[in-house]
Amino acid sequence: MSGVKKNLRRSALALLATLVCSQAMAGVVITGTRLVYPASQKEITVKLNNNGTRPALIQSWVDSGDVESSPTRSKAPFVLSPPVSRIDPGKGQSLRLMFTGAALPANQESVFWLNVLEIPPKADGPVDLNVLQMAFRSRIKIFYRPDGLPGKPAEAIDQLQWTLIRQGQGFALQAYNPSAFHVSQVELALVAGTQRYASEDGMVGPGQTKVFAVPTLKSAPGAGAQVEFNAINDYGALVPSKQVLKP
Repeated sequence: MSGVKKNLRRSALALLATLVCSQAMAGVVITGTRLVYPASQKEITVKLNNNGTRPALIQSWVDSGDVESSPTRSKAPFVLSPPVSRIDPGKGQSLRLMFTGAALPANQESVFWLNVLEIPPKADGPVDLNVLQMAFRSRIKIFYRPDGLPGKPAEAIDQLQWTLIRQGQGFALQAYNPSAFHVSQVELALVAGTQRYASEDGMVGPGQTKVFAVPTLKSAPGAGAQVEFNAINDYGALVPSKQVLKP
């Protein structure tokens, strides 16, 4: 076989493997898009389901916000049991998430991340077959919620205070969160009359001020401009919100 034909064959196999891996990425899924850990509970349960057609080896851990974290380097105050498990096709696995009792703020939520790494099984076929195998990681937020916080999580959405500020040669939206809860938003935009200026998704923590760029806005809008976004509640549902800019 010529070098060109070999390269074409390898490219085709790599493409096929990538497509297979793209399907396998949705093989093991976490029930829900976020977790709330009430401080009064000793543990909570996380449900995983293998919707794929092959067994999956799963490794799970919690990190404090470092997307490059690993099970050996994580220092988050949680223990997961079991940390490693095998899930057969069409089956599920429950993970027990337990707080270790580390000192965390009692007057506001703290956020951590659950990582679930799906390790693909060994490929079938000859040992010299050119196959690209990929491991996929899912990562969702864990909100550790102390007891007796003032207000409610749903009320924190409308408590965000939005102002328009200068940023370099353009503008940005600045959000201040006076509540004790995190507010995550998607499809954030500044709306002025019939014009809609898209911004970026993000999360504003308790007592935090955060800036979101509005790259297409070139001049300050007139009176009546408002901020529109979809907030994500405890159940992962989108909650539409419209708020007038503060002067």
